Amino acid sequence: MARKTGAREEKAARQAPGMLTGRAWRFGDDVDTDAIIPGRFLTLYDPAELAKHAFEGTRDDFAGGAKPGDVIVAGKNFGCGSSREHAPLALKGAGIRVIVARSFARIFYRNAINSGMLPLVCPRAGEIRDGAVAELDLEGNFLTVGGERYELEPVPDFLKEIVDAGGLVEYARGLSEVRTCRDATT
Repeated sequence: MARKTGAREEKAARQAPGMLTGRAWRFGDDVDTDAIIPGRFLTLYDPAELAKHAFEGTRDDFAGGAKPGDVIVAGKNFGCGSSREHAPLALKGAGIRVIVARSFARIFYRNAINSGMLPLVCPRAGEIRDGAVAELDLEGNFLTVGGERYELEPVPDFLKEIVDAGGLVEYARGLSEVRTCRDATT
C-alpha cells in the first residue's frame, strides 16, 4: 500500500539541493546505541523494520513521529556504547538523514557515514530546543532554528560523496577502479 505524502514531505522534496527542513528531535549527552535501538531487535536488518523500534523505551514518540527531513540534535558523545550498525540503520529507516551533535562516538560516526547518514558537529547543538523547525544548509555549513544560525564543522568532500551515494557499499559499487596496495608497489 502506498504511503500518503504529507505537505511537509512534499516541501522537502521541492527544496534546493543541499537544503533540508524538518523537526528537531532533541536528545542530551551520551545517547547510547542501546537507547537508539534496544538489543532485542538486533535480529532485524531491514531499516524500515528497525525504525519501528527506534528509541523504544527511551522516547516512544520518535518511531511514530519522525518524518523524512527531520533532524536529530544532541549533546556530546552521541552513539556511544556498542559498535552495532543497527543504530544508524534504524534512524535512516525512520527518515533521518542528518544528526547534529556536539560530538559523536567515533564508531557511530563511521557507521553513520557507511550507512549513508551525515553526522554533523555543532558546538552549540545543545541549545536547540525539541520540536523546533530546523533548516539545514549543507553548502553553507550552518543550521538555522528560530532565526538563530548555528555553525557546523565542515565535512570532508569524500565523506559527503559516500553519504550522497547512499553509504559505503553503494559508493564502492560506483567506483570504476579501486587501487589496491599491490597496485601501488608495481
